[in-house]
Amino acid sequence: MAILKRTDKKPLGIYIHVPFCRSKCQYCDFYSVTERSDKLIESYLRAICAHIKESGALAPGYKVDTIYFGGGTPTYFGAEGMATIMAAIRKSFQVDNHAEITFEANPDSVSWRLLRRLKSEGFNRVSLGIQCDDDEILEKLGRPHTYEQAEKAVKTIRLAGFRNLSVDLMFGLPGQSLQSWQSTLEHVLELDPEHISCYGLTVEPGTPLHACQDVMDLADGDTQADMYLSAVDILRRHGYRQYEISNFAKRERASRHNLKYWTGGEYLGFGPDASSDFAGKRFSFVRDIRAYITGILQGGQVLREEQQILPRERAGEYLMLRLRTTMGISREEYERKFLLSFDPIEEALQNSARRNLASTNTHGHWRLTTEGFLLSNDVISGLLLAQEESETLNKRL
Repeated sequence: MAILKRTDKKPLGIYIHVPFCRSKCQYCDFYSVTERSDKLIESYLRAICAHIKESGALAPGYKVDTIYFGGGTPTYFGAEGMATIMAAIRKSFQVDNHAEITFEANPDSVSWRLLRRLKSEGFNRVSLGIQCDDDEILEKLGRPHTYEQAEKAVKTIRLAGFRNLSVDLMFGLPGQSLQSWQSTLEHVLELDPEHISCYGLTVEPGTPLHACQDVMDLADGDTQADMYLSAVDILRRHGYRQYEISNFAKRERASRHNLKYWTGGEYLGFGPDASSDFAGKRFSFVRDIRAYITGILQGGQVLREEQQILPRERAGEYLMLRLRTTMGISREEYERKFLLSFDPIEEALQNSARRNLASTNTHGHWRLTTEGFLLSNDVISGLLLAQEESETLNKRL
């Protein structure tokens, strides 16, 4: 009898960091540069394509099912450069015919010509950074666009043939009230995106916003909580299913790429400051475009950090990441994957359930409630502590 050769390949996500921006937003701590010289772009393209080629040879048992171009502002970088990178990916990796291929954009950085070119290259999902419908607030944030530009961008995206649009919004912004946030949601819903991400403003150290936060009239924690709860309610009533703390989607429009991060899928990142989780290791690259270019093209050091992830660490990540999602966690999956007792975890979850922060179904599947999402850091910290105490007790026994 002939032996059948296994042809199944493991799914793999690819993230491309395009660190070019027109300007730096006041709140942003992602790595980006505002320089856009022809020499720098050419060198970056050569380096990232060489890196992709080198890595593709190490992943013959994988099929790429999601690709995500983030930044920075990939569309500010330009369609030609993005098309060049896509060609390198297709040449070096096996890409699924139904792969989700996303690019981030700002409203001021899209045009009919750019969108049509990207559509022809296989891109099928757009993530548009709108953030707010108030031009005065947008200016305070250093955003390079108006809300009118956002509305026009959505129309152009639709005319170009894209049927999977995600928009990013932020709440807790300078001078923003609960009522103005609710108004923003209602206006954005008129654009009818398939996916909406709602993020509370976080003032990160080292950003311009951090230096002047005391005079920016920022929302306090209670107001941010009210904004979050109102978003969950409004979006639910308009047919958007919450599938992660900050993400809401119409039916079958959840971000397949981002779900890899929250469910322990494998992915490879390329570009300065990009991160990967691949073949049991987590690693990231230098946070400097010139150091990245030199390291790739001249054989220097590009790794910033690298870590072998042990099974016990994966168990903690399972709790931390999966409880960000509405799919939650289960006894069966936890004990099968990590060979650890779920009992101390369940005891901690039961305590959370008594505070209406967690719930379970008849199959023993646990997830956080809406109120639990608001306090997710505290709930998850308690679970990790219960896990650690259980392991310590087992070692003593």
